[in-house]
Amino acid sequence: MEKELIINSTPTEVEIALLEDSKLVEIHYQKTNTNFTVGDIFLGRIRKLMPSLNASFVDIGHKKDAFLHYTDLGPKLKSLLSYTASAVAGNIKTHNLDHFKIQPDIIKTGKIDQVLDKKQFVLVQILKEPISTKGPRLSCEITIPGRFLVLTPFTEVVAVSKKIANADERKRLKLLVESIRPKNFGLIVRTAAEGKKVADLHEELNFMLEKWAEVHRQLFKANPPMKLLSELDKTSSILRDILNDSFNKIVVNDKELYHNVKGFMGSISPEQVNIVKHHRSAKPIFEVYGVTRQIKSSFGKTATMPSGAYLVIEHTEAMHVIDVNSGHKVSTGDQAQAVLAVNMESAEEIARQLRLRDIGGIIIIDFIDMRVAEHKKVLFAKIKEVMRKDRAQHTILPLSKFGLMQITRQRVRPEVKINTAEACPSCKGSGKISPSILLTDEIERDLEYILQSRPNSKLFLSVHPYIEAYLRRGLPSMQMKWYMKHFKWIKVKSENEYRLDEYNFFDGNQDEIRLN
Repeated sequence: MEKELIINSTPTEVEIALLEDSKLVEIHYQKTNTNFTVGDIFLGRIRKLMPSLNASFVDIGHKKDAFLHYTDLGPKLKSLLSYTASAVAGNIKTHNLDHFKIQPDIIKTGKIDQVLDKKQFVLVQILKEPISTKGPRLSCEITIPGRFLVLTPFTEVVAVSKKIANADERKRLKLLVESIRPKNFGLIVRTAAEGKKVADLHEELNFMLEKWAEVHRQLFKANPPMKLLSELDKTSSILRDILNDSFNKIVVNDKELYHNVKGFMGSISPEQVNIVKHHRSAKPIFEVYGVTRQIKSSFGKTATMPSGAYLVIEHTEAMHVIDVNSGHKVSTGDQAQAVLAVNMESAEEIARQLRLRDIGGIIIIDFIDMRVAEHKKVLFAKIKEVMRKDRAQHTILPLSKFGLMQITRQRVRPEVKINTAEACPSCKGSGKISPSILLTDEIERDLEYILQSRPNSKLFLSVHPYIEAYLRRGLPSMQMKWYMKHFKWIKVKSENEYRLDEYNFFDGNQDEIRLN
């Protein structure tokens, strides 16, 4: 699989598109003035204790107080509070924990007011960005992530990613990490560490320890709320988390950001520095790589697939609901196989849509009903397979007896919502139409369906004069491309009274071919 990262930088924000085999699977936005990123470490102050929720509200400088639940305190809370208080007072002179006394764990079923006090200083990390009316969600289980390892202070746990399947490799990595682990620090081995040498891991460990040292330095006489350690910018954090050997291109349109990305790549993966390219064309980078077209076709209430089947995606307060529809172009023949084919295609598109829109929480999918039990098992296996690429934690349940599939997916940031509707050129903005950039795609889909169902029929296409000119322009024109693909000449006629997005197919008797 080929992966490309297309980065569009503007004065106000950075847009990052991840393509897999030229297909858009993730889109990220970062405002240049954003103050909160998942992974940032703050020194906060307890504003309010809420025993009824078993949680507290913490002032970290956001307009809404951040939420800290008892379950996110972590068992090493007493050690964290002791270290924080001592570091602020200047009693701990080093970031090393060799001589720090680890405190007993707190109990899992305890109460918030038994372990925290109002106005108390607390070291916290952003777990979730502010979503809707809610402030950030916090954790006291501090982690400092790298590309190969994750450093966890106040524990001595060594864990290896479950995605590393080889038992010998897991054992090798665990022994290596145990040999370099500092006292009173834990380490989590990430998937990217597979096959790496101890020198690579040790170099990254020193880099992460330097970050912890920076937290220690800033704690001295700190006055909350205060940011102590900022996560990497969105571009660098994405590169750190998903970069692997299958990446073949990273394209950046801004010169300064290009040099920053190239420098970051040099530090984490020197052998891949040459895949970073600077986009110098005057044409927008997202247009050159087809990202704009894919955004237009992928967002909105309806997502259409190449076969003509489509998804309807609805959001409610409690959950997201996805309805699978075959459309009017479902193939004839074996009905059970046709339904399975639509559901299998939909499974791939649903997995893509969940990543693309970053949909979290509870998701209910209404697939087309299948009567064959084996087909239900095949579909369940398919959705699990295509969801493996998703970095967000998720749980998938088999189809229920009502034909519904339930998925829960980790919610870390607000859902990506892009309004793809355009102002209608006929009514000057009082109504909405589908994205005009997709009109030729719709015409082609209908044409292919008609040619399958009536291959010997003469065909005429009536369109707005502007669309007729577009279909005839260039060598080869789109009209000629259709001829070379289908060996049939489609006569295109212009109709002045048609709307810009209106088109109809007619047969040799000038009878309209109705598709609905």
